[in-house]
This record gives sequence, structure tokens and C-alpha cells, in this order.
Amino acid sequence: MVDYILALDEGTSSARAVLFDKDLNEVASIQEPFTTSFPSRGWVEQDPMEIWQTQIDVLHRCVDNTLGSWNDIRAIGITNQRETTLIWDRETGEPIAPAIVWQCRRTADWCDQLKHSPMAEKIQEITGLVVDAYFSASKICWMLEHVQDARSRAEAGDLMFGTIDTWLIYHLTGKRVNVIDRTNASRTMLMDLGSGTWSEELLGFFDIPRTLMPEIVPSVGVCGHSSVDVIGAEIPISGIAGDQQAALIGQGCDRPGLAKNTYGTGCFLLMHTGQEVPRSENQLLATAAASLHSESTYALEGSVFDAGTAMQWLRDGLKILDDVAESDKLASSVPDTNGVWMLPAFTGLGAPHWEPNVKGTIVGVTRGTSREHIVRAALESIALQTCDLVRAMEADSGNSITELRVDGGAANNDFLMQFQADCLGIPVIRPSYVETTVKGAALLAGKGVGIYSELPRPVNETVFQPNWSEDERDGYLANWHRITAHAISGAF
Repeated sequence: MVDYILALDEGTSSARAVLFDKDLNEVASIQEPFTTSFPSRGWVEQDPMEIWQTQIDVLHRCVDNTLGSWNDIRAIGITNQRETTLIWDRETGEPIAPAIVWQCRRTADWCDQLKHSPMAEKIQEITGLVVDAYFSASKICWMLEHVQDARSRAEAGDLMFGTIDTWLIYHLTGKRVNVIDRTNASRTMLMDLGSGTWSEELLGFFDIPRTLMPEIVPSVGVCGHSSVDVIGAEIPISGIAGDQQAALIGQGCDRPGLAKNTYGTGCFLLMHTGQEVPRSENQLLATAAASLHSESTYALEGSVFDAGTAMQWLRDGLKILDDVAESDKLASSVPDTNGVWMLPAFTGLGAPHWEPNVKGTIVGVTRGTSREHIVRAALESIALQTCDLVRAMEADSGNSITELRVDGGAANNDFLMQFQADCLGIPVIRPSYVETTVKGAALLAGKGVGIYSELPRPVNETVFQPNWSEDERDGYLANWHRITAHAISGAF
């Protein structure tokens, strides 16, 4: 008998199912996009039922086309886009409104007011998070206030809140299980980071009924079983983590000081900090890490909101790319950006700035500017924003990051990875299998049913060594910081 693990990866723009053997070799992978809507300026929504239908479709195709049966599948792992907020009817499973995606800024003004109130410091103390529309709490409040009868139904116990992991598990188990894993719960701005429980103080402050909230469970361990009526088999669901914490596991970053950066829709830099709750003086986030054992572990996190979206905009908006993959060749074809700088703040700036109202900026354009220069500037901006996160993380932790592990789709871009190494001044390490988010979900699930006792280490890595001198690096970063400061102030 061969043991297989099915990992479900429900990201910001697509659903994927990946089948791994017990040695973590990918056996099959099926991915399918789903729709994202932008009904008003700054609003980002998705259809919860389309998310579920897309995920169940790729799940069946992955297993049916490869194995033909479920007999050898030992476990299911789940990883997901975090902070995206859903509320649905407890009995019917019918959503009361579209899902509010993590990128949505509809509550930004309300959060800005809260950020300047005495409660903001208390929220950060309890949750480890900076007050922002990014997180789930303000999204829940918006739904309760703006969807007809939502508050009365919530107070009557008829509704359920969840992030994407909760939504998928609810449906996979035939509407029997209502849980959220600790890593996803830590991104709601409602969980007490130290105790790993819902904060009654914050639920009261936000006026969110306790009955709305799912049970918080560990990232490793069986939380339920898939329903025969839903997928045709009872399989343990034994590993859950938000996408960035799953990638931390997939990169082997399971001890203090190890850091990874995921290059996807956004960039997400996480550094494992051990069993002590970290505190940031540089507007980074303290968050729960996915632990392979019973103890709670933590990480510092910084986010670049717009990374892959910048390249998609060049393709779909400006139409100067036919395929995002060609950006590597185009950027490498010119020696520099010819003075062009880009700050792709389409949804504001995340850490360490937390400036929600900053707009995207391109400066230095002349008649000599070509599409190659703009493409290169866009890729450089991703690496430069990441550099700002690394420096803030080093300042908070008091430790130097000596290497950066990378993953995600854009990690395949050799130009970007080399530029990242150059502006950081440390090696950038790319594993042969860059889809470490879904690999992390498989590892957690395998650990949850006893397939793994320890965390396997990544193999067959590519290392990008820095080439710049210290003076080159300092000069380039100084110019970048001037551009960023002007964009924040609005002064050009």
C-alpha cells in the first residue's frame, strides 16, 4: 500500500489540489482560477460558492484522474488565503454576502479612525497586529451592519463566521465541523495571541457575537473527516495553516531565526521566533506559526500588498507584457531602469509603513523610457520593498538574517532573485520545488496522522549570491527610500 496525502491550496486567485506520496514527491496537481470582483473603488470580493465548487472540482479531478479511488489517501491538508472573511447560515451553508477578500479596503477609513484611538495599542498588545482593514475583524463588523438581518441572525446563533479554511472544512465534513486553525485565527484581529483563544474583550469591543465564532484548533491533528456524501470517502483532515505559515513549514523554517519570503499576489516575509510572543517596534506583525508539536510557536511577519499584482497590471492594464514569465528576459535585457522607479501601491502600503491611502507611483519616465525599463522597475520594486521588511525584522529581533529562503510563483524569476540577493547583501535560496505553501499543508497533514515524525529538509536548492558592493547597495537603497517617502507624502 502506498500512502498519499491530498493537499488543498485555496489561494487568492485559484484553487489547487496536489497529491503527494509519502516522500513528498508531487504525483498530480490540478489548478483552476475563480473570479474576483471589484464592485466599488477599493472593494474586492469573491463568491464563496464558486470558491467551494472550484476547490471540490480540482479535488475530484486530481484524485480520480490519478488514483481512481481514495483507498490509499491517508490524510487531507488545507492551506488558504488568509483574512478573507465569510459569513454563512449555520444550517443551510448559504453565504449571506460575497466573501470580503483580504485586499479589500472598504473599511480603511473606519480602521484609520480606530488606529488613532487609545484602543489601537490595546488591540496590538492582545493580537500582535496593527489595526488595519487587512484583517477580518472590521470585515465582520461591516457585514453585520450592512447585510440585511445579519446582526439579528448572528445574535440568534443562526450564522457562522470563518476564513477560507473554516469554509472548506465545513463543506468537506458535510456541514458538521466548524473550526479555524490557530494561524488563521491569529489573522482575524480577534484572537489573544498569547493564549490562542478568542479575546472576549475584543469581541465585546467590536460587538461581535461569540456564537458567530468557530472553534480554534491546532495546525496539526485530526479536526474532522471528509464526508462520504461529499467526496466519496472518510479521510482525516489533519493539517491546516494559512498560506504563509504553511510556506514557513514547507521551507523547513521551524526554529528561531529562519526566514522565508513568498512571492505571490503579495510578498509575505516571515521569520520564526520560537515560543515567545514577539513584539515589534517597527510596525511588523506578531503572528502564530504552525507548530509541529503541542507547544505554541510564533513568527514576525511583514507584507508587501502588491507584488504579483504589479506584473499582472503590466500585462492586463498597460498590456506591455504578453506573459508575466517574459518579464525575466525583458528586465535582464537592459543594464538598469534608465532612472525609472515604480512603487506599485495599488492597495496602499503594508509593513513597515502601513499607509493605506498611498497610490501607485511611477517616476523618472522620459522619451528614452522603454517597456523593458518599466518591467525592470516593477521587478526591482518587489525586491526593494522586501528589503525594507528584512531590515525592520532585523531591528525588531536584534538578529541578522543571514539567508533568505524564497518560494511562490515569482521566485522562478532569476532576475528578481539575483536582484533580491544584491540589494539584501545575503544569499537567496530557492528550492527545486517552489510551491512550498501546498507542500507545507501536506507536511502538516502527514504529521497529523503519524506519517512524519520530523520535518524533512528542502533539497536541490539554487543559491543566488550577492554581487553588489556595500556602497552600491547603500546608494541604491537611499534613492529608493527617497522615492517611497515622496510617494507617502504625495510630494513629487
